[in-house]
Amino acid sequence: MIMKNILLTLAAATWLAAFTPNAFADIGVISPAEAKKLIENPDAAKRPIVLDTRGGYKDYFRGHLPTAHHLEFDTLRGTDHAVPVQYLPDDLTKALLLRAGVDKDRLHLVYATGAELPNDEILSTSMVVYVLEKFGVQNIKVVDGGLAEWKKQGFEPARDYFGNPPGKLPAKGNPGVAANVDDVQKHVGKPGNVLIDARPLNEYQGDDDVWLRKGHIPGAISFHWARLMEKDNTHKFKPFAEVKAELEKAGITKDKNIIAYCGTSREGSLLLFYLKHVAGYPNVRLYEGAWKEYVWLKNKSLPAETGGQAAGK
Repeated sequence: MIMKNILLTLAAATWLAAFTPNAFADIGVISPAEAKKLIENPDAAKRPIVLDTRGGYKDYFRGHLPTAHHLEFDTLRGTDHAVPVQYLPDDLTKALLLRAGVDKDRLHLVYATGAELPNDEILSTSMVVYVLEKFGVQNIKVVDGGLAEWKKQGFEPARDYFGNPPGKLPAKGNPGVAANVDDVQKHVGKPGNVLIDARPLNEYQGDDDVWLRKGHIPGAISFHWARLMEKDNTHKFKPFAEVKAELEKAGITKDKNIIAYCGTSREGSLLLFYLKHVAGYPNVRLYEGAWKEYVWLKNKSLPAETGGQAAGK
């Protein structure tokens, strides 16, 4: 048993070292082994708040991390001025976060599940992390690999329900992590600025059956979020050292001012999380309204482009 604990500790240390330079940032990534150790702290007051963000509530019933409170990601969004899946007003969001037990004084472990594409549950997690960050929460870790990696490492999921007591939000939020359409339009084409479309390439090109209008915001480059994730588990992050050259080839470098966007702001939230909190890029924001808002604004008159290739390929 002692040897097993030593090996788990060494494995966690090795894993953390791979995610330099931001391995110990307040917002970042944590291994399942290290997450398990924190969840099992004998002092309940020092245990983290664990948030299961999956959209399928039956998946939560089938099994989840111990002490996980189910915060379904899409409860944080709704239709506004005819545009679907817009973020809710601040007062409603705050009420939902308090109900989920979000606590300014506690560590938050956030996760979903993981599998090969087309599984994209990690996007529900990065979206919730974005909302937490926007509302001022500063101590957040994504469980790398999610529930799939938890099971792979031999850890048992729980079936019992778990509800957190009412939370306490920070007095001050971080609204600067968000960008609106005016910010995007002022951003495009300026030296040192990059606008990244995180959707699959076909949607960027306009070859899809999803969107009201086809294509992408003029001036945006295409960098699909899945290029940052392991192929056999889209909830598991590639270390920055493995993708650094690919990002730089795409023109996505630390000296740039970056705005990420996608279809509904989930894919873009993954890019923001990775670039800012794994890779340590200092200037990254998310266009919250995303393509589904952009195509509707100003009587559908904002410009769009089709075609193009993935950046850095």
